[in-house]
Amino acid sequence: MEDTAKYLIHAGFVADGVIERSDVVGAVFGQTEGLLGDELELRDLQESSKLGRIDVEVRSEGGTSRGTITIASSLDRVETATLAAALEAIDRIGPSQATVEIDRIEDVRAAKRREVVERAKELLATAFDEQVMDSRAILEEVRESIRVGDIIEYEGLPAGPNVAESDAVIVVEGRADVRTLLRYGIKNAIAVEGTDVPEAVAALTREKTATAFLDGDRGGDLIREELMQVGELDYVALSPPGRSVEDLSRHEVHTALQEKVPVEALERERSTESDSATASQPGSSATDGGGGTVAVTTETVSPQPAESADSEPDSETTTGDTAATLAAQIEAVSGSESARVLDAEFRLLESGDLDAARSLVRAAGDDARTVLVDGSVAQPLLDVAAKHGVTAIYGTGEGDIVKQPASVRIRSLDAS
Repeated sequence: MEDTAKYLIHAGFVADGVIERSDVVGAVFGQTEGLLGDELELRDLQESSKLGRIDVEVRSEGGTSRGTITIASSLDRVETATLAAALEAIDRIGPSQATVEIDRIEDVRAAKRREVVERAKELLATAFDEQVMDSRAILEEVRESIRVGDIIEYEGLPAGPNVAESDAVIVVEGRADVRTLLRYGIKNAIAVEGTDVPEAVAALTREKTATAFLDGDRGGDLIREELMQVGELDYVALSPPGRSVEDLSRHEVHTALQEKVPVEALERERSTESDSATASQPGSSATDGGGGTVAVTTETVSPQPAESADSEPDSETTTGDTAATLAAQIEAVSGSESARVLDAEFRLLESGDLDAARSLVRAAGDDARTVLVDGSVAQPLLDVAAKHGVTAIYGTGEGDIVKQPASVRIRSLDAS
């Protein structure tokens, strides 16, 4: 249908409650039925391929839902405009009062013409450019093709050709990182291909001098932490913050590897930072009248489940000795048929019914890191979680999952 469509109807809507995509689609069909007569009945128009499917995007925040509706039409201009006006008659979506307003009606053919013009400009600028390569460029391209061709499979993982024979191994994230290191003459790298470290990689780190050379983001930090738990890392090569190994220049790669840090030194540095943070907490120590230090014992308070993300701060959301723990959050959600969204420190961001888990993740936004659901983890929740930066979902089991995002781990509530 989209290939033969002449127009795209773009509408926006606002609802005074939390709604789902199915609510919007139901409102479009239900509240326009019989409004324009048999010739413009939506279901009949779709069956005859005169209308495309109804695309809906919904986002909820602060108890209000907003989104867009897009419908492809092969009707003429008058019929398309009439159908678009009928959408504005919708005044209720699901259980909520709502308003719908047409943003614009896009002429698809005009958009295609603009694309043709832009592409023609690109072709004029690039397609007729017959660049002549000098000898140095030719030799470098041949060398690079040989290096890239040297990628092998080690226990099913992308690796450099020397990874098995070398006394040292460099652990990277993906195939593109192995290719980058090969391009710069480094042939003993192996990729973990995801956030779960394979046993083959862990075994190599126990047998050889191992260096972790990972992206300078949260995903790289998580893989490095797991490597330190399941393997035996010797060094850590630090990528620039926010940079991927595959994007680094030759100089940046060699500099990072030359300045690699022993794992022991990295752990000591983290321990020192942790001790400094503890010492800075109010009430951690006191000074007596003679200038000596008197230790102060602080009672640890067991956190209790929070009622909602909007309630007053309680033992789950305060800092210090009453800091929120993952175990307490899991205890609160288990058996409750509810869902919770936590930040990087396991503080509660959003909570609600199990069926509203995806809406809770969207409402938490990019601060979301962990999701707890007292139910099975299914594909729609996985997709929303990956989009918003969630790294772990805890549930009672796995539902129908077609594609597992590499950035999100599924864990069991019972095994936590």
